[in-house]
Amino acid sequence: MAFLPVTREEMEARGWESCDFVYVIGDAYVDHPSFGHAIISRILEANGYSVGIISQPDWKNPKSIDVFGRPRLGFLVSGGNMDSMVNHYSVAKRRRKTDAFTPGGVMGKRPDYATIVYCNLIRQTYQDVPILIGGIEASLRRLAHYDYWSESLKRSILLDSQADLLMYGMGERSIVEIAEALNAGMNVRDITYIDGTVFRTAQPDDSLPTIFLSGYEELKADRRKYAESFRIQYGNCDPFTAKRLAEPYGREFVVQNPPQKPLSTQEMDMVYDLPFERAWHPSYTKLGGVPAIEEVKFSLVSNRGCFGACSFCALTFHQGRIVQVRSHESIVREAEKMVKDPDFKGYIHDVGGPTANFRHPACEKQMTKGCCGT
Repeated sequence: MAFLPVTREEMEARGWESCDFVYVIGDAYVDHPSFGHAIISRILEANGYSVGIISQPDWKNPKSIDVFGRPRLGFLVSGGNMDSMVNHYSVAKRRRKTDAFTPGGVMGKRPDYATIVYCNLIRQTYQDVPILIGGIEASLRRLAHYDYWSESLKRSILLDSQADLLMYGMGERSIVEIAEALNAGMNVRDITYIDGTVFRTAQPDDSLPTIFLSGYEELKADRRKYAESFRIQYGNCDPFTAKRLAEPYGREFVVQNPPQKPLSTQEMDMVYDLPFERAWHPSYTKLGGVPAIEEVKFSLVSNRGCFGACSFCALTFHQGRIVQVRSHESIVREAEKMVKDPDFKGYIHDVGGPTANFRHPACEKQMTKGCCGT
């Protein structure tokens, strides 16, 4: 299976006149399951949609977003595998010298607050094409949030980016449902029912159980109200028990639907069985390759999620507390592909997940009833 197209020539070589989706990313294009853009683009491909990749466009040049022309269904935008501000700055707010997700480790190939900048760049050329944002940067900034870098409370990234829809969490289910809705001719503003998404509206649906959070202006004025709002958000991260959350912004609301349901073992296997090239795009080789792949190229992901719910960790807010696992057979299949790589040195670095190596959900009931309260 070839890499997805990154140029118009590669798109046309596939016989496409345009792409269904154009995916704008803050990282270099690495077709490996440890990179979110690779999973989402391959999921779409497996469901019959064509995807073109625009990696690290020149945010000062609107033409850099026009590589493939107008997409049939929409633009996807992600700041990258890391929040762009974490990528750029240390905890002491000092500029980092290298970027492991850029060819050659070169710093400065993406802007600060990349998701917002890329979306506004798209809007300069395509005012009426749906923009869908996702990835860790969008996921953790989906409602009003404290921004450490500016020491201020910022609005939902959905508003500042001018995007139409935000996907939070891992996104495999939500991206397919959104693609199907757009492909069926639905207006993106009417796609308000999909789990794992955030949208804006003049008035939330009164027929659905909804918790109304304090408004943005109230949150800015009162730190205690912000703390209480975040406590409510944190308590509604379970896909089986969470309610809709509505955050007021003047005359409109940003509404967060409950998280998407956890993937079954069979679904997890399907994701990791997708035909990844397991390498950076060949155009990066002459630039020194992409350093970030070195840590994961010979590692195996066996699970997601963490039932720890530690207060210092964002994982519950992104992947949730329900541990989702792959089958042993799926892991072995990936290992068999790995050992055929000419760079394989004879050992697999690790088999595990994003935190502790939990192998099963904490309780069997979690997969149907959710987690116990914290």
